[in-house]
Amino acid sequence: MSIDVVETLQDLVRIPSVNPMGRSVGGEDIYYEHRVTNYLEELFTRLGIAWERFTVAPLRDNFIARIDGSKSPEKGGKILLLEAHQDTVPIDGMTIDPFKAEVRDGRIYGRGACDIKGGMAAMITALARLAESKPRKRPTVVLACTINEEHGYSGALHLANLFRGKLPDLHSKLLPRVPDATIVAEPTKLNVVVAHKGAVRWRCHTGGVATHSSQPHLGDNAFYHMARVLQVLETYSRDVVPHLSQHPLVGHPTLSVGLINGGVSVNTVPDKCTIEIDRRVLPGENPETAYRHAVDYVNSVVAAGTPVTHDAPFLQSFGLNDDANGPLCERLGEVIRQHDGPGERIGVPFGTNGPQYAITGSPTVVFGPGSIDQAHTCDEWLDVGQLRTAADVLSDFVRQDW
Repeated sequence: MSIDVVETLQDLVRIPSVNPMGRSVGGEDIYYEHRVTNYLEELFTRLGIAWERFTVAPLRDNFIARIDGSKSPEKGGKILLLEAHQDTVPIDGMTIDPFKAEVRDGRIYGRGACDIKGGMAAMITALARLAESKPRKRPTVVLACTINEEHGYSGALHLANLFRGKLPDLHSKLLPRVPDATIVAEPTKLNVVVAHKGAVRWRCHTGGVATHSSQPHLGDNAFYHMARVLQVLETYSRDVVPHLSQHPLVGHPTLSVGLINGGVSVNTVPDKCTIEIDRRVLPGENPETAYRHAVDYVNSVVAAGTPVTHDAPFLQSFGLNDDANGPLCERLGEVIRQHDGPGERIGVPFGTNGPQYAITGSPTVVFGPGSIDQAHTCDEWLDVGQLRTAADVLSDFVRQDW
């Protein structure tokens, strides 16, 4: 049964799978990945391809499908893992219908079209084609569609623990061990990402004493304390972090403050203020060490008596290192160039699920259609030509003799 990659992507975009990103949600039923997982189950059942699903959290299941190779993994055959995440970022502020999946001027518009349902559609298409042709020499190909990439990588971590045998109550018949190679779908403009940054994120708080704003001298304003902390962090991010280390493909580490919250009313002196800090780490850099360095700097520089505390990190992810994926990159890049794609070996600043698989010993690269410049935007779109090329590249790649 053949499928069309454009129609498959339209199907996926029309199915909401919005990640709440830690927010309390209600009302319109667009959240979590379960509808996409149900679609995948129905599709692969029609295709006659074996599948499994594993619950990671309520309404959030990882999905695995597999086509056996010419030599089974149990008898020494190779396993190639193709991975894409099911979730998208929220739709706030979008200027187009996020779920219409309109095709116009050679582009498909909608939330997730670029990040990363386009890459997922290309991988699904490659599996469907492989199921039809089944060349004489081929690896076992496993497609994994995971949950919660956009806010914590918990789906990828669950999958990695599953195939490493670290979930004693669960076992996958389709992915029984560490894959011999992994390709993670993300928008790379048809290049091969061999290195990218990781991240550590945490909340920082300042305290004070609340009082009526007509008598501010009787209180202690937590915002003013946080202003001093922010000045320290600005200096740290500008003068210290960029000089800590360097990577030839992804540059230097960074730090930024992305959220601030506090106060109950304009006529009340606030007694609490909270910020969220994002520290991007380089391949090979330890997120916990980066967090501790930042906390120690703030605590040593901020004015004495400033009531500042730091929570433990709520997210930690290593970067993707380029120390073990060179041969996989060369092999995939060659196929990309055969289809007139760039296929360049590159590094990027954003994070992916890739490190969760790389640290298990599976050589891992990142590849997909589209550009990160179109991801998460108010009019997210994907170039149809790149989508078709990605499907052709993966279709040829999974047919190779391993």
